Amino acid sequence: MTSSQVVDLIRHTFLTAFWLSLPMLATGFVVGIVMSLTQILTSIQDSSFSTVPRLIVFLGALLLAMPWMLSSLVSFTTALLGNLGRFAH
Repeated sequence: MTSSQVVDLIRHTFLTAFWLSLPMLATGFVVGIVMSLTQILTSIQDSSFSTVPRLIVFLGALLLAMPWMLSSLVSFTTALLGNLGRFAH
């Protein structure tokens, strides 16, 4: 296995991990900003006021994105194991 193949494999792995985590990260970012703005506007400083809605929205986004995430991970794993003979040299 040449060094360019290793770099390509690692690049593809990082890109797959990035795309798999992007829906959760984006959801957490948007809900965090909205909850922070809501806390600023209402002057509520209770930590559960921001934590509970974030967790609920995060769980909902995870449930909605799970089929896509699973199919992406299965296709990546299938491609990786299908090319295993190429990496063994």
